[in-house]
Amino acid sequence: MATKNGNSLIAQNKKAYHDYFVDEEYEAGIELAGTEVKSVREGKVNLKDSYVSVKTGEAFLIGMHISPYEKGNIFNKDPLRPRKLLLHKREIAKLIGLSQQDGYTLIPLKLYFKGSYVKVLLGVCRGKKNYDKRAAIAEKDSKRRMDRALKEMQR
Repeated sequence: MATKNGNSLIAQNKKAYHDYFVDEEYEAGIELAGTEVKSVREGKVNLKDSYVSVKTGEAFLIGMHISPYEKGNIFNKDPLRPRKLLLHKREIAKLIGLSQQDGYTLIPLKLYFKGSYVKVLLGVCRGKKNYDKRAAIAEKDSKRRMDRALKEMQR
């Protein structure tokens, strides 16, 4: 599925948009092994329950599951291993400051191809309370009803 700017979406973390408010977004590269790239091209990726940890000036994506490549035999890596994110030092320093603020966390939102490179869209997120989630669901439902009513009127 290709987007307007030539990027093709591999995986999206829909649960993150339900559970968090996304305040800022950053694009990062990701360090993958050869067989992992082949699995990603097949779309065998799961971003659910993954997060970003920033330690000693490096950012790591933890909890992202990439299924082993079927024809990869001994070259396959651990599906849940931490993967290094490729960011500039100033971006990492900014992310460290943002993630240390109370209530903020770094969550991967999307995984996509940009040209031949695999990129991750990171979100600086705040957690939602239950009443926020209910309000968002109610808003979606009302929008859906309005769209249906408009569509009925146009017929």
